[in-house]
Amino acid sequence: MNLKVLNKTDTELEMEIADETHTLLNLLKSILLEDDTVEIATYDIKYLGISEPVMYVRTNGKDPVHAVRSALRTMVTICDEFKSVFTGSIDI
Repeated sequence: MNLKVLNKTDTELEMEIADETHTLLNLLKSILLEDDTVEIATYDIKYLGISEPVMYVRTNGKDPVHAVRSALRTMVTICDEFKSVFTGSIDI
């Protein structure tokens, strides 16, 4: 995965996230939107399979990089919890 910051201000962040799809970006967007300081969190993939996705985040004062990092920590926690439940409840 490659990440390229396209635009960064005190309250806005636009980044290209190479080789990712809706799976990661939709989860990240959903978690970002749960943050009261995030006004907008969205992404666009112009041509699936051809163009790289671009994510846009705007906050109401919080550094958008901190908002994304916080959302990523939440994503890791959610995945760890799911992994724990899944591996504990499936008999193979």
